[in-house]
Amino acid sequence: MKRYLFTSESVSPGHPDKIADQISDAILDEYLKEDPDSKVACETLVTTGLVIVAGEVKSKVKLDHDKIIRRTIEEIGYTDSSIGFDYKSVGILTSIHEQSSDISMGVEEGEGLFKEQGAGDQGMMFGYATNETPEFMPTTIAYSNRLVRELVRLRKEGIIDYLYPDAKTQVTVLYENDKPVKITSVVVSTQHKDSISREQIENDIIEKLIKPVCGDLIDSDTKFYINPTGRFVIGGPAGDTGLTGRKIIVDTYGGHGSHGGGAFSGKDPSKVDRSAAYAARYIAKNIVASGIASKVLVQLAYAIGVAEPVSIYVNTYGTSQVDEEKIVDAIRKIFPLKPKDIIEKLDLKRPIYKKTAALGHFGRDEEEFTWERLDKVEDIKNYFNL
Repeated sequence: MKRYLFTSESVSPGHPDKIADQISDAILDEYLKEDPDSKVACETLVTTGLVIVAGEVKSKVKLDHDKIIRRTIEEIGYTDSSIGFDYKSVGILTSIHEQSSDISMGVEEGEGLFKEQGAGDQGMMFGYATNETPEFMPTTIAYSNRLVRELVRLRKEGIIDYLYPDAKTQVTVLYENDKPVKITSVVVSTQHKDSISREQIENDIIEKLIKPVCGDLIDSDTKFYINPTGRFVIGGPAGDTGLTGRKIIVDTYGGHGSHGGGAFSGKDPSKVDRSAAYAARYIAKNIVASGIASKVLVQLAYAIGVAEPVSIYVNTYGTSQVDEEKIVDAIRKIFPLKPKDIIEKLDLKRPIYKKTAALGHFGRDEEEFTWERLDKVEDIKNYFNL
């Protein structure tokens, strides 16, 4: 019997890197709201009492970036100046300028060497899906994300009223013959008020968070590590500098499958780092839901300014009776692969991205997440006469 442990982590919306992601995507959303054809590449750094935003934009609109940044920080929950970072007193520096014309000609239809709308950059993007969970996500990242979502709810609804916004979770799962059997350990680190005892925090997190969320996979041997340093009062940007794009594994599949290295937040959908990664997930999820494989990895790769992908790769990890070359052929016939077609099919010019910037880009059954739809399952079944 093949047995192994696998671990994934997740982080809360109040984690410094996620604050940066949400600010970048909030700015992107505001541009798209007024001008859906806006081209945006926006990077954010947050630290004690300071936000720095820099990037390149091509848009018909001018925005009050300061207002967007402060509103985003307030919505995340940083409203208390005593913890070293809050929306009212934070200093803000911005340096946003025009998109390079050399890049622009590659992503504008009718311009550049190739007249179709091309990819906004070169690179490879991966999509992954597995039938381990109802959301077609790996068990480790699915439970890590569920813990964070519930922890946010417990804080916002005052059920655990001494928490601050910064938090991290980590879940380790025992697999036997590639099937998840049980959770062997759970780590939760959550920022809290100084006046609360460690014993109370540990009891509340185990009884109100971990057991309700993970109860079906934990047992008496499962180990719980709650704030394992012993204290987590200094947190958020006062405790750690945050940067856009530094949580790419949290954003995707928790280390399962592969990752091409490109981050998502702050990038409009002409950047295939984002749109093609969403398309690859869309493809992978529909393949698994069709039943031709129990898990699959899909890679798409592009050249800047070129519409067609330079390669498509599929790995079903030996779980499919269908030849993988035939699956690639099916992908070419059934799914949108050119940047313009991906954007149109998944309706990616909408202001939907701030919501993606925390709690994961995949495995969420929400209207905005069009890449999670299972509307190609029948097409795949018909293609293979299933």
